[in-house]
Amino acid sequence: MSRATVLRGPVLVVGCGLLGTSVALALVRAGVDVHLRDRSDEHARIAASLGAGTTDRPTEVELVVVAVPPDAVGDVVVDALAEWPDAVVTDVASVKAAPLGRAEASGADLSRYVGGHPMAGSERSGPGAGTADLFLGRVWAVTPHPASRHRATETVFELAVTCGASAVLMDPADHDAAVARVSHLPHLLSVVTAAQLGDAPAEHLALAGQGLRDVTRIAESDPALWTQIVRGNAGPIASLLTAVRDDIDRLIDGLSAPGDALTQVLDRGRAGTSRLPGKHGAPERVDATVYVQVPDRPGELARLFVDAEESGVNIEDLRIDHDVARPVGVVEVGVRPDSADVLVASLSAKGWSAHR
Repeated sequence: MSRATVLRGPVLVVGCGLLGTSVALALVRAGVDVHLRDRSDEHARIAASLGAGTTDRPTEVELVVVAVPPDAVGDVVVDALAEWPDAVVTDVASVKAAPLGRAEASGADLSRYVGGHPMAGSERSGPGAGTADLFLGRVWAVTPHPASRHRATETVFELAVTCGASAVLMDPADHDAAVARVSHLPHLLSVVTAAQLGDAPAEHLALAGQGLRDVTRIAESDPALWTQIVRGNAGPIASLLTAVRDDIDRLIDGLSAPGDALTQVLDRGRAGTSRLPGKHGAPERVDATVYVQVPDRPGELARLFVDAEESGVNIEDLRIDHDVARPVGVVEVGVRPDSADVLVASLSAKGWSAHR
């Protein structure tokens, strides 16, 4: 694949939810002429009011971006190919094989269609959740099929680059296997964990810390949308859930049985985290954590950032844990191990309560 250039447009975005609106906002910021369409006129108007483009019908388009729920992608792709006979058509759904199969079943010429999937999202939904920065630094899977034209694949690469993402070429089936492991399974495990909180006594929930919030945050996502995603990728997800069930059985048995079955599962989990890439795709590095107590007042977090910058230490990661019992929060600042003591000393000298 040749090096992608910036998309010129015009572009039609069909579907003005979180992803569609974010794509449109990113393209408008890059100077692309964007037109919006949604089965809900209100959603399209909201997206337009946010600066995501115009609801006027274009006379011609270079690219159609289909950003509708997974169950509708295949049909909308076929309709777009028919309506715009000179345009490339792509989509941003998180499953690829099922929509492609539905489109192929129509008998349409799919040479101008190439699937895509930006690995970005939010537990929020709707056009109001859209942001032009959603794809910055993220991976965007580009998934051509055997009949895809080379130029169509290049155009989808250009879309990803124009939105600030890093395009990666993948086979549709490989993509679905990958996202089942790194996205769909974690979402379901988050849901299962959050479901255990429904009838928990209030005094139990009072002990909840940032770890639980991290695990359950994505469980707030739209259940109707995720039902379509999971069913659309049922095969790979079922295989992974079966493996998880086996590990859960080992954990249950290991609670009371002698031997090291319990430790083995825990060790495998720790080993798995070490395989995740670090920043910018580099090998993961174990950072040191500096804990800073931050008063819950306007401007305090900004002051912390300024003071940290003046220390000369680069912040690698950041997490905020609110103290439910007091008007303070604890900011966990990830830095290089050889910089932790420098940051603690610098912040302490400026009056912060900081420690490793």
